Amino acid sequence: MTEPQVARTTRTKLVCTLGPSTDSAERVRALAEAGCDVFRVNLSHGQLATHVATIARVREVSEALGADLAVMADLPGPKIRLGRLGTEPLGLDVGSSFILRSGEGTGDATGATTTHPNLAGDLEPGDRVLLSDGAVELAVVESEAGGVVTRVVRGGRVRSGAGVNVPAQRLSLPPITGRDRACLEVALGAGVDLVAQSFVRSAGDVLELRGAMGERATPIVAKIETRPAVEEFDSVLEVVDAAMVARGDLGVELPLEEIPVLQKELLHAARRAGVPVIVATQMLESMTGAPRPTRAEASDVANAVLDGTDAIMLSAETAIGEFPIEAASAAVRIAETAEGWAVGFPPVRGGRGAVTDEAVAVARAAAEIADGDRDVVAIACFTATGRTAALLSDERPSVPIYAFIPATDVRRALALRWGVRTLPGDPPVDTDGMIALMDEGLRARGLARPGESVVMAASSPAGRTHTNLLKVHHIGEPMG
Repeated sequence: MTEPQVARTTRTKLVCTLGPSTDSAERVRALAEAGCDVFRVNLSHGQLATHVATIARVREVSEALGADLAVMADLPGPKIRLGRLGTEPLGLDVGSSFILRSGEGTGDATGATTTHPNLAGDLEPGDRVLLSDGAVELAVVESEAGGVVTRVVRGGRVRSGAGVNVPAQRLSLPPITGRDRACLEVALGAGVDLVAQSFVRSAGDVLELRGAMGERATPIVAKIETRPAVEEFDSVLEVVDAAMVARGDLGVELPLEEIPVLQKELLHAARRAGVPVIVATQMLESMTGAPRPTRAEASDVANAVLDGTDAIMLSAETAIGEFPIEAASAAVRIAETAEGWAVGFPPVRGGRGAVTDEAVAVARAAAEIADGDRDVVAIACFTATGRTAALLSDERPSVPIYAFIPATDVRRALALRWGVRTLPGDPPVDTDGMIALMDEGLRARGLARPGESVVMAASSPAGRTHTNLLKVHHIGEPMG
């Protein structure tokens, strides 16, 4: 791998969704240079062969830039969609009847098919059904052999394939559909670094996905977009590697006015559990068609940063928008400015692991030393598994965290971790060699200058035990 050509200043990570607007190596590179850390491939749309080519393109750019760019495959999940419609878009009027049918056929103003054959068995009279992310609201009147009879409560326009949101707690679809399994097989075969699981309802759903992976263990990101997931969030955090506050479907299933406060609660819970979290959906939505975000959107991104999110995600902005690179750059600028003011908003410290855990104690001590000593310019660690870097990220220190890691897949798996920048490093033969590796690595990359102080955390003997070493090191000083 060549030396890194991408300089990153923000500690909040950026996830960008790839799509038609960024379907080239040049656009992928431009997003990386703008500050993207993780590239999301949305398997709900497009052909699997196209997604495999996209993943390969990210790998090529990553190699060219010498950067540990990660790829996150987003599984479709048990999402219900409308079938084919005869009119595009189809207008539905308030008070009219609309039947959600099973089987095949072309839909019209009287009704349409859905992708869920047993929908009638899941719904009860009075249930609310939302189409196209809430553009149209239906109320269930009755279920019959031919489908679900509904009345249009809020009219609007829908298109073929529009999402159909029903109460998730009664949805009989399995957490991992046949399509999910097919997508998972292809994604893992292509070597993705993270797998996002859609419409998680419980910890059991996550465990089922992990079981479907077999021996190809890949970090799982649980998308929190249903009421059951919110209610079971603490148990989900115990089994997942990361979480995503997916405000699109969450805002459809729950009252819209509750989402801002709920976002804060979910972020704080994830922070206490030491689980990295992404805030997603409509962060800079207006930039799908405008070169600048609205002031409200800038505030939204900034508030997510101040609330302690590890990452923010752009969806349509970079997948189908007219200004994908500008959107990524704007997100980074807003995040960087918010981080500069974050001292006035004390972070929720990580809580995973007891203080009796030596590795946790070392990470907390490293952060406290860095926060209390103005001469410290960075925290460096050597870690084979990535755990030391994750624990340091949990503590939200005031200086950058540089993690020297031998394995490429471990480096990429840390791409969502706040404040962590990963660097390659061969396993040292002893503790002095490990300190020398970090010293030389920081100097060579211009990350620390001779005489500057760096807090170093690692295991001693090197790589053969848990994190138990903490040292305030002056760059360039001799070992021994």
